[in-house]
Amino acid sequence: MARRETTRETTRDRRTVVGRLWLQRAARSRVHKVGFGLFGVLGAVVLSATPALAQEITPAEYNAALLTSLWLILAGCLVFLMQAGFALVEAGLTRAKNIGNIMAKNLADMAIGALAFWAVGFGFAFGADGGSLIGTDTFFLSGMSESFTDGDVLATPSFFFFQVVFAATAVTIASGAMAERTKFSAYLLFSLVMSGFIYPVVVHMFWHGDGILSDLNIGDARFSDFAGSSIVHSAGGWAALMGAIFLGPRLGKFASDGSPRALPGHNIGFVVIGVFILWFGWFGFNAGSELAMDNWVAHCIMTTLLAASAGVIGAGAVIWRKTGTLDVGMAGNGALAGLVSITAGTGTMTFLGAVIVGLIGGGIVVWSVLFIERRGIDDPVGAVSVHGVCGVWGTLAIGLFAKHDDAFLGRDDAGLFYGGGFDQLIVQALGVVIVAVWVLGTTAILFKVMKSTVGLRVSAEEELAGLDVAEHGSPGYGPEAVTVG
Repeated sequence: MARRETTRETTRDRRTVVGRLWLQRAARSRVHKVGFGLFGVLGAVVLSATPALAQEITPAEYNAALLTSLWLILAGCLVFLMQAGFALVEAGLTRAKNIGNIMAKNLADMAIGALAFWAVGFGFAFGADGGSLIGTDTFFLSGMSESFTDGDVLATPSFFFFQVVFAATAVTIASGAMAERTKFSAYLLFSLVMSGFIYPVVVHMFWHGDGILSDLNIGDARFSDFAGSSIVHSAGGWAALMGAIFLGPRLGKFASDGSPRALPGHNIGFVVIGVFILWFGWFGFNAGSELAMDNWVAHCIMTTLLAASAGVIGAGAVIWRKTGTLDVGMAGNGALAGLVSITAGTGTMTFLGAVIVGLIGGGIVVWSVLFIERRGIDDPVGAVSVHGVCGVWGTLAIGLFAKHDDAFLGRDDAGLFYGGGFDQLIVQALGVVIVAVWVLGTTAILFKVMKSTVGLRVSAEEELAGLDVAEHGSPGYGPEAVTVG
């Protein structure tokens, strides 16, 4: 299966406010278009309704730009919906007395994240490069065009919208690991800094095109993370780990001898529905990262579907063998583990490769959850394992299973199992370490400062009563009113 052919030199010449690699992928994607029936309908509407714009670029270029914009908006809406999935999974895996607080955190993640990313985050991520680490302009989307006059959708708000929902995802990942004992005010500060600064720097490192990860190579081996196993998920997972460590475990989680106790969640139905919403949204997450509606969108959707399905089987088989029963929550986390595992390689792996990667990811998440718990770290929803650990696995898996050029790799057959050698695996590992060092370091500083000033954790009395009452003034599940007489 041949990848689309477009030179990197041509796309570099077309760079605007977004990174070179995003432009390269957009130009590459437009070479082989599909959906010609829709294309023709859109063309008829566009040519009759927007003559001024059509005069500045050719009708075909305008139609291609419009179709790309529509796909980015649709994919972004799917990723936006993932916030509901995260909220339901976290709520279901925790106790009823905290459901209101959990919903409030997820609501705040989107609201604060959107404003912070609009104000400074997008500029730090995609502004002019400063030291291969951070962007230095495009704050408040300054200089961004709202039209397709040059045919470049990636310099318009369509691209911003697709990126801002990714930022909210990275922040929300940490919410689950910090559940049931975090001050709401402290969480708001974390959400602001994570979405406005820490996560955008990770994005700049790679997806901008001039960052240290995009420049990372050993010979022909170049770092790749197509849709964000490390850039989004491991970043969120490492922040989750630091949050859980600085907060400490929930009251009653560990016995006096250090052995973990189960603190069961209150609604497995929420968990499964949340997993399905996340699974649905992930089709936009991975396939939308193609940045155009072309014939590789279906490939990304298929690898996403197969990896998630294999993740359910992998996690279910491991936990069933270990405990003698199928833990439904763990099987649900297996689906998410498969999804995280394929996110980096969704555009480069074969269908069989996706199944193998997802299956292994499902097994990894079970053992990781148990290992982290034995280390005395309380992660109520397994966020560190699902997103942090499986994000690492997904990124490394490119070094083993990469078959197709995803426009970051720059070559076919880059994986070890396809004759690509060890260089790709080493480059992927270096990228994993760079992301981990940045996020672990910055979030450790952030949580330390907050713990020493505003405080991170609610009081024991508030935790026992539940954060719905302590932080929001009323229980999430209110008593039913009964009228007598």
